[in-house]
Amino acid sequence: MKKTIAEKMILRLRLCIAGLLLVILSLFLFSFTIKKMQEDFMKQLGLTKVQADEKITNGLLGGYFDQYGIKNLKSIMLNDRGQIVKDIAAYAKQYTGSDAFKKAYATLKENNKPAPAQKVETPEEMRASTISLARTYVQQMEESVKKATTDMKKIFEPMLDAAKKNLKDAEDPDNKMIKNYAQHYQEMKSMMQEAYENQLREWEKKYPANHLLYVKEKLQAYLDVTGDIDFNAQLFEKNGKKYFVNRSYESKGNQWKLAFRAGKEAVEAGRDFAKQWMEEIK
Repeated sequence: MKKTIAEKMILRLRLCIAGLLLVILSLFLFSFTIKKMQEDFMKQLGLTKVQADEKITNGLLGGYFDQYGIKNLKSIMLNDRGQIVKDIAAYAKQYTGSDAFKKAYATLKENNKPAPAQKVETPEEMRASTISLARTYVQQMEESVKKATTDMKKIFEPMLDAAKKNLKDAEDPDNKMIKNYAQHYQEMKSMMQEAYENQLREWEKKYPANHLLYVKEKLQAYLDVTGDIDFNAQLFEKNGKKYFVNRSYESKGNQWKLAFRAGKEAVEAGRDFAKQWMEEIK
């Protein structure tokens, strides 16, 4: 009886070990497949991993396709582009979870943070600065009169008189301009603070704490741009450059034209992936 129990325990142990080995093997094969997929599309595009990461960051954070330095883009067969787009998109989705991408987003967000509300001078500070500027101007004009030739003194002396009058007005306790400023000081201060708080709210809306919500906005922008592409549009060549027969297409943006050149298969693959990914981002 004891022997039977021991044998059962050994059998269970072997099954557990076999199951564990199967899980490890599956994870290894999955990791290998992902790595191989990444290496394949990077090789096809002539990019290193560092370059690919940089372009993905530029695309998802900047909202544009960074094609600079992609050596093999034009030589890739049209029929291959759909699969390459899927591979790139899958890698991009994985990369957005990396610390490097999160850090890049945090930097972008911080760099676009509104500057604190500008300090509004108090009535006392405004009066002091006004008097200081007026006094400095008087001193400068006095120096100019001293150094001026006889002819130039005729020009500078009236300017000095005007500067002295301006200083006297600034020092007058009943100066209307300074009184008017004092009356509206609190209102100006509140308006400046309110404007700053509105900017902060817009900033938080545009750059949410969850970086994937920002990515979601860029994915939607891609869907908007590529929603009306006429892949059957005819072209004609003039002086070595191609133009649309339908002249209205010439006014389309660069992203629209880039998607047109990429072809229907590539664009539809990207749109399908974007829609699926957006549904996952909450």
